[in-house]
Amino acid sequence: MTSSTPRADAVVELTSEVFAVNGRLLRAGDQLSAHAGLTSARWQVAGLLLDGPATVAQLARERGLRRQAVQQTVDRLRAEGMVATSPNPHDQRSPLVELTDAGRGALDDLAPREQRWLDELSDGIPARDLRTAIGVLRALRTKLDEQLDETGPAPRGDRRPSKRPPSRLEPRGPL
Repeated sequence: MTSSTPRADAVVELTSEVFAVNGRLLRAGDQLSAHAGLTSARWQVAGLLLDGPATVAQLARERGLRRQAVQQTVDRLRAEGMVATSPNPHDQRSPLVELTDAGRGALDDLAPREQRWLDELSDGIPARDLRTAIGVLRALRTKLDEQLDETGPAPRGDRRPSKRPPSRLEPRGPL
């Protein structure tokens, strides 16, 4: 095992907490959005469309998700009448996705519940601490984007060989 630095150890601990919080945010989001006919995944995609139409690829990049996963979410939202697609004047192969009146209505219906939930969730956490956390997470996202841009995606089913020992964050078999 290689020696570690305090900074690397802190990133491991932070990443572990981010994964744990993400799972809980998704479960809480599913509970919160169910009455509006949404799931956390659908809510995330629909919410991004409040700023206007976007392509599936743009939505995926914004959330750091696989394009295929976002496409499946868009397909479900479209089947439920929450979004519609239209031709993209800049790329005929990549249609624009936009909220329908039903999709906007679902998000409008969700907004007061979301605000109450956010107020409860943030109660007792100083705003400056939240701002510090935002700054750290944005810095990590920027570094990850830079690393991913340098290496590019690994071909599907073909993992690049690593010259380093496995990270403590990588799965090591069945849990």
